[in-house]
Amino acid sequence: MAKKEKKVRIFSALEVADICGVVNQTAINWIKNGFLKAFMTPGGQYRVYAEDLLAFLSSRGMRIPDELAESSEERPDWNRILIVDDDQNINTLLKRYLTRLMPDRTVMQAFDGFEAGKLISEGRPGVILLDLNLPGIDGHKLCRRIKEDPTLGSPVIIAITGIDDEGTGERILGEGADAFLRKPIDFDRLWTIIEQLSSARAGKAARA
Repeated sequence: MAKKEKKVRIFSALEVADICGVVNQTAINWIKNGFLKAFMTPGGQYRVYAEDLLAFLSSRGMRIPDELAESSEERPDWNRILIVDDDQNINTLLKRYLTRLMPDRTVMQAFDGFEAGKLISEGRPGVILLDLNLPGIDGHKLCRRIKEDPTLGSPVIIAITGIDDEGTGERILGEGADAFLRKPIDFDRLWTIIEQLSSARAGKAARA
């Protein structure tokens, strides 16, 4: 079967304004102020790629039109890992460990739920290590948001917690997490889980 070519969708500032329910000048101001990524045509008109519009809408919690979400064939970057943990020591330790074991991957860091949401929509990591006890948006809520957003391409979510509650693992797995680990983290097990789940998910996406 021949591989389907990806169609690149591009929107004018007026189309962006219509989608967002604002006037044309507001969309232009978003672009001029650097909030919405765009390029300019030789005729001096702004144009926005669908993926950049999706990232903008997601980062601001704005409604994503069905036709825009359905037409998106964007997939996560399986070479990117995002660590979401407000404990700076654990976050940094995880980054050092993963960077050493997986030098071909980019490891990003977020220290609260809001920062994580921005990095997820902009960086599109294929693997997310998600601490459940976060300031801002807690891990449970963030996990549900990620899984319910079709534009993020279903990244692998590995939930992590230091809370000693027998029901936590069952709850987060029911909310869409792909795996669950307790602190202190078994790094070798974590590495194995990342390799197995990301390879399986990336392979499935490639066959779709």
